[in-house]
Amino acid sequence: MVKATRVTNDIRAIRTARGITQAQLASAVGATRQTIIAIEQGRYSPSLEMAFQIARALGVRLDEVFGYPED
Repeated sequence: MVKATRVTNDIRAIRTARGITQAQLASAVGATRQTIIAIEQGRYSPSLEMAFQIARALGVRLDEVFGYPED
């Protein structure tokens, strides 16, 4: 069983609002569509570098895309 990450994200909402497909985002950041799906579903945390690339590709700040909830 894969444990979900505590890192939250709004990738899907931001991506769809901008008309960007999972495949387009994946291509822009050098990842696979499957990786983008896993990140959106909270099953995988991207590296810090990829997180910045995702935010840049979506045209938003890193903290607008990703969050880490406090206990």
